[in-house]
Amino acid sequence: MLLNWLDAREATEVGAALADDFVLQTASTRARAVKAGSRAPENHLESFLGKFLQAVDRKARPLQLNVFKRAKLANTFKWRLLEKGIEAQIVEELTRTLVLRLATGEGGAVRAAKSLPGSTARPNSDDARSLLTKAGDHVARSAYVEAIACFKDSLRLDPRNAVARNNLGAALCRVGDYNEAEEQFRRAIGIKEKYPDALFNLGTLLRLQGKIVESEMPLRRALKLKPAYVDAQIGLGATLTVLGRLDDAKAVIDKALKLEPRNVDALLAQGALRGRQGQFAEAEALFRRALEIDPNASDAWVGLAGVRRMSSADGAGWLKGALASANSGLEPLSEARIRFAIGKYYDDTGDFARAFGSYQQANELMKTAAVAYDRDARERFVGDLTRIYARESFSEAHKGGSDSKLPVLVVGMPRSGTSLVEQIIASHPAAKGAGEHRFWGQAFRRHASKLLQGSPDQRLRSNLAEEYLSSLAERGGDALRVVDKSTLNSDYLGIVHSVVPNARMIYVQRDPVDTCLSCYFQDFPPSLNFTLDMSDLAHYYREHHRLISHWRKALPPTSLLVVPYEQLVADQEKWTRRILDFIDLPWDARCLDYHLTESTVLTASYWQVRQTLYRSSIGRWRNYEKFIGPLLTLRNLDS
Repeated sequence: MLLNWLDAREATEVGAALADDFVLQTASTRARAVKAGSRAPENHLESFLGKFLQAVDRKARPLQLNVFKRAKLANTFKWRLLEKGIEAQIVEELTRTLVLRLATGEGGAVRAAKSLPGSTARPNSDDARSLLTKAGDHVARSAYVEAIACFKDSLRLDPRNAVARNNLGAALCRVGDYNEAEEQFRRAIGIKEKYPDALFNLGTLLRLQGKIVESEMPLRRALKLKPAYVDAQIGLGATLTVLGRLDDAKAVIDKALKLEPRNVDALLAQGALRGRQGQFAEAEALFRRALEIDPNASDAWVGLAGVRRMSSADGAGWLKGALASANSGLEPLSEARIRFAIGKYYDDTGDFARAFGSYQQANELMKTAAVAYDRDARERFVGDLTRIYARESFSEAHKGGSDSKLPVLVVGMPRSGTSLVEQIIASHPAAKGAGEHRFWGQAFRRHASKLLQGSPDQRLRSNLAEEYLSSLAERGGDALRVVDKSTLNSDYLGIVHSVVPNARMIYVQRDPVDTCLSCYFQDFPPSLNFTLDMSDLAHYYREHHRLISHWRKALPPTSLLVVPYEQLVADQEKWTRRILDFIDLPWDARCLDYHLTESTVLTASYWQVRQTLYRSSIGRWRNYEKFIGPLLTLRNLDS
C-alpha cells in the first residue's frame, strides 16, 4: 500500500456534482430572466458566488481533502464546466476560487472572489499561493514533474509552509525520488509537529523502504492526533503485521473496516494478515472483494498471486487485470510489486523468458528507492568481523553472558530455506518460532563502535543477553526453544556466541545460483539493495560465503550445524532428526508434517512453507541459464 492518499474517486464525483449544480443555477437564472423580459446580470458570477461557495462548504470541505484530492476535484470541476460550454476565462476564475476555498477556508475564498470578472483586484500569479494552485492542477493531470517544480518555487517564497513540503514529498514519491520525499516529510513535521498527514506519509514511506521498526512511531503519532484517521490505522496495521504483532495489527485494521467497510486498502491489509496466518482461502476472498470495488487495485492482484500457484487458466482474468494495473501509471514501488507478481505468473506457467523480463523490470523500478550497494564497504565489514571475532577470542571466559539454551538461530542467505527449517522446528511442541527477529541487527547498529573494536565487554554482554532473552521469552511463552529466523543474523554469529554461548545456530546452505536467482525474483524491500542486481548479488554471496566459512572454523562445532537444503528435501526425516538432536529436543513426528502446523509466517515464504516438500526449486536456475551470467560464476563455490 503506497500513496493511498492520492485516491480521489470521491473527490472526482463531488467535483462533477459542483459543476453540474453551477450550470443548472446559471441556466435557471437566465431562463427566469428571459421569461420576465429582462437580462441576466452582466457580472452573473458574483450573483452566484454565495450559493456556489455554500455548495462547496456543504459537499466538499467536510471531506477534509488533501492537496491531491483537492486538485482532482478542481480538475474534474474545471473540465466539466468546459464540456458544458462555460467560457474558459470564467472557468479558470471559478476553479481558482474553488481551490482556494478548499485550501484556506473562507478568507481564501474572499481573496479569490476579488479576482472574479468585474473586480478591481488583480491576482499576483507569481506568489506562493498561486504556485500551489498551479501545482495542484499539475497533480490532477498526473504531471508530477511540473507539480514538483511549482511546489519548489512556492517553497522558495514561503519555506516554512508545512503543507507545501508534505505535498512536495508525495509528488516526489510519484516520480520515485523517495530519499528527497522522506526529507520533505521530515521537514514538514519539523515545521508543524502536529501534522497527521505528513506523519502518515512518512510512516508509510519508511515501511515501504524496509524501515519497518522506524515506521511505527510516525503512524502512531498520526493516530494520536487524529484517532479516526483510517489511512493511518491501515498503515499501522500493515507495519504491525510485518513486525509479527498480529493481534495488534488485527485490532487496528478491524477499526478501519468498521469505519469504512468498503475501504480497499483495509481489505488488502486484512488479506495480507490472513495470508501470513495460513488462511489462504480467506485471504483470496478479501483480495477479490477489493477488486470488485476497485479493479485497478494493484496490491490485490499482487496478493492473489502470492497465495497460490498460478496456472495458464489465470491468463484471461488475472494476467489481463494485472497487466492493466501495471500499465496504469503507478508510482515505481507499486509498479515494481506488480511486475514481480507478473513474473511469478510467467514462472509458474513455464514462460521463462517473459518471467525474467518482468523480474528484471521490477528490480530496475526498485532501484529508485534503494541506496546503491557498496561493495567496498561490505568487504571491509566482513574483514573486520573475521579479524575481531577469531577463534582465539572465543576461548576467553564469556563473563556477563548467559548460559541459556533458549535461542535457536536459523540463518543463511535470503531464500535459502531458512523459513522451512524454522517451520520444522516450530512444529515441535517444545519449540516456538519467533520469525525474523531483528534484535541483533539493531543491537549492532546501536553499539557498532564497540563491537567493531573487539568482543563485547562484560557489561555490554550482560545487557545484550538480558535484552535478547527477554525479547525471545515474550515471543516464545513457555517454550524450551525459540527459533530466531533472521537471515541477516549470519553476520553476527560471533557476537551472538560471545553473549549467549549455548545458543544453537543452524546455517541453511542452498545451491548459490538457485539462492541468488530466487533473491532476484523476490519482492524484497529496497533496503536489501544487493538483491536488485545480479552482479551485486554475486559479490554479496562471495562475501557471505567468506564470512560463513570463517564462522564454521572459529565457532565450536557444538554451536553451529550446517543443513544442506537439497539434502533436507531429499531425506527430510534424516535431517529433521539431526536438527532436533542438535538443539537437544526429543524426536517428534509432528515435525515431518510441518506444513500442517498452525502458525504465523512473516517472511516472503509464507505460502511455500505450508506446502509439502517439493523438488522443483532445486536446479531452477537452469531455466534461466542464458540470462544470469554473473550468477553462474558462483557454481560449485560451496562444494
